[in-house]
Order: sequence, then C-alpha cells, then structure tokens
Amino acid sequence: MTKILNYLKLMRVKHYIKNFLIFLPIIFSLNFYQIDLDIKVLVGFIVYGLTCSIAYIFNDIQDVEKDKKHPDKCKRPIASGKVSKVEAYILAAALLIAIIIINIVAQMNYWSMGILAICLIGNLLYSKVLKNIPLLDVVVLVTFFVLRVIYGACIIDVTVSHWLYLTIIAFSFYLSLGKRRNEMIKVEGNTREVLKYYTKDFLDKNMYMCLALTITFYSLWCVDPINIEKFGTNYLVFTVPLVMAICMKYSLNIEGNSNGDPVEVLLSDKILIGLVIIYVLIMMGIILL
Repeated sequence: MTKILNYLKLMRVKHYIKNFLIFLPIIFSLNFYQIDLDIKVLVGFIVYGLTCSIAYIFNDIQDVEKDKKHPDKCKRPIASGKVSKVEAYILAAALLIAIIIINIVAQMNYWSMGILAICLIGNLLYSKVLKNIPLLDVVVLVTFFVLRVIYGACIIDVTVSHWLYLTIIAFSFYLSLGKRRNEMIKVEGNTREVLKYYTKDFLDKNMYMCLALTITFYSLWCVDPINIEKFGTNYLVFTVPLVMAICMKYSLNIEGNSNGDPVEVLLSDKILIGLVIIYVLIMMGIILL
C-alpha cells in the first residue's frame, strides 16, 4: 500500500486539479447536458492527467540531484529514495501504454491525441532545456495551461471565446511568475538555475500587470454581446467582484509564507477553496439553469 501511495505521489495526482480547465469548453458551450460528450471529456481529463504524470516522472528523474538539496522537493519519491529510477521508468512506460489503449477504446479524435503528444514532448523539453531559459520557462508553463483548454475544445469540437483564452493566458502568467517569485524568496541555494536571471521587483511588477489584465479580460468576456446572447443573461458581470476577491486572496497567500506552487496555494487555504466553490456554483447557476 505504501508503495502505491509513493507511485501516486510520483505521478502528482493532486496536480490533476489544473486539468479541470479541460471542462471549460463543454460548460461554456452549453453542451454540459449531453452525456456522451460529458463521458468523452471525463476520459480526456483522465488521459491528460496520465500524460502529465509521465512528464512529472521524467522531470523528477532529471532533477533528482537538485531536488535532494531542496527543502520541500527532497521529500519527492525519487529524491527521497522511496522509488528507484528503474521503477519510475517502468511506471512511465505503463502509463504510456494505458494512454494509448484508452485513446483507442474511447475513439478520441486525432486533434486531441496530437495535443497530448505536444503536451508530453513539450514537458520533456521543458524538463531538459526550456526551464533554464529566462522568460521562455514562464511562457512554456503558460502554454501548458492554455493547452488544457484547447484540448477540452478539441475533444468535443467547439470554439472557445478569444476573451476566455486571453483570461487564461494572463492568469497563467500571473501564477507562473508568482511561482518563480516565491521560489526565489523561499529557497536558499541554486536549486533552479533560471532564478539567477530574475529579480523580485521584475517578478512583482509583471505579476500584478498580468493580474490586472486577467480581471480586464474576464470582465470583457462577461459583457461580450455574443456571450450575453448565448447564455440568455447579462448577469455574468456580477461574478467579476467574486473573481477579484479570489485573486486578492490568492495574492495574499503569495505574499505570505507560500512556496508559490498554485496547487499548494489553493489546497492549503480553506477560504480560497470556499471562494472558488462559490464561484463555480454561481457561474453554473447563471449559465446552466
């Protein structure tokens, strides 16, 4: 049982929470009531998570020596010695086989499978090279967030609003820059090479520029005449203050004693989780009822 838990930790299953972005296209295209599409997106959610897990495994294998010097990452299964490199490679191979089988059985379209390949290759390149190049490392992280939305849209063959894409892009920049900011502040020693190219002032200024753009783009999405007509309501604009509150609470956490990882920041704060749940319920009530 302990070994299984170590494998799940190596797969970083809790980071699958980021893959809920895959559900945005089916929700905002009002196809949520079509069970066959719901099942397809759910399968996509699982497959995308497994794909990311392969990337996480190779990243941990690649960074094992640096992780051993990190106050938090030293607890990861490979760095702590709880999972050997051989076991990690076998697990990655098993996940890849599972992904191929699931895609064939679920009859996923070629576009969605192509995005999975881009995700996997991109993550491997990031682990090997791209994470050491300033700014490009952040751009790649943002791309991974956006790919989730594109993947969700490809699965059910729908178009996503440009304003929504811009919102995701801006917020992803904010999250990624915040992660780098707190890695720089909280971690002593050279555990991430790219950090030597950044300064706290640079990261702070650009973080909050991206946060302001996030609120702006989201507000424009809410008042977009196309969305008002599609959803049959102009009440979306009233969710803007709640989104602002969520962003401010997240910022408060980032400014506090946080390592900057978006998943850790969210899951460690019950108030933030509560605000997100309230937002989801209100949004679902507005567009689906």
